[in-house]
Amino acid sequence: MKRIYLTILLCLLTTALARAATNDWQQLTPQQQKALSPLAQQWNSFDITQQKRLLAVAKRYQQLKPVEQQRVQQRLSAWSKLTPSQREAARAKYQAFNKVPEEKKQAVKAMVKQEQANKH
Repeated sequence: MKRIYLTILLCLLTTALARAATNDWQQLTPQQQKALSPLAQQWNSFDITQQKRLLAVAKRYQQLKPVEQQRVQQRLSAWSKLTPSQREAARAKYQAFNKVPEEKKQAVKAMVKQEQANKH
């Protein structure tokens, strides 16, 4: 019986610690909320790892020029509209792209810029 109580207590503590480790949107500073505003509706559903990555973005956000801040906002907005499977696919592409040699990365970037220019 003692073992059951200990197991239940351990489960409750683990759950409480997991909740405490996450940052509720309301606990973020106004600067963090401004930087991460496109993700406000989804913030509390992100796991702690995702939140930490995004908080690092928010930390750098204040030092960016207004044009760069706008680009961050646009990218976060686009990211917020992706489904979880689309996000996973984007992460996989990003990881694969980082393994490509630098000269090939530059060629791909130039090709993407050209395609974007042709769309406008």
